[in-house]
Amino acid sequence: MKILIINGPNLNLLGERNPDVYGSLTLEGLETRIAERAEEYNWQAEFFQSNHEGEIIDRLHTARHGYDAVIINPGGYSHTSVAIRDAIEAIPTPVIEVHISNIHAREEFRHRSLISPVCRGSIVGFGAAGYVLALEALLEME
Repeated sequence: MKILIINGPNLNLLGERNPDVYGSLTLEGLETRIAERAEEYNWQAEFFQSNHEGEIIDRLHTARHGYDAVIINPGGYSHTSVAIRDAIEAIPTPVIEVHISNIHAREEFRHRSLISPVCRGSIVGFGAAGYVLALEALLEME
C-alpha cells in the first residue's frame, strides 16, 4: 500500500510552535515515526508539507493516481478551505483527516472542519499518535 501524508500550514514548525498544544516532536521526527510504522505493514509512506493552499490541492490531485490512501492534517485550512474540501471530494482515494490537538476543545472557530464531511474519518486530539491511529484505520479499511 502506498500512502500519502499531507501536512498543511505551520506544521513545519512542529516542536517549536506551541509545544503545550502540539507537543515537542518535530515534523521530521513525526515523519520518521509514521514511516517506521508503515514499514511494519510493508507499506510505503510519502510525505508532503506546504503552507500554500494551492500546493496542497495540487498534491491531492496527484493522489488519485498511484496512492491507496491519503492522511491529511490540513491545519488551519480545515476551518476555511472550501477548495481543499472540493479537492478531497473530487478524488476517489480515501482520505483520513488528522489533527494533533483536539480542535473541539479549542477556540470556537476551530470546532468546525469543512474537510471532515468528505473524509473517510477524522482523528483528533491524540497528538502525533493520531497519524499512527490513521494507519491502523487503513488496516481495517482494506
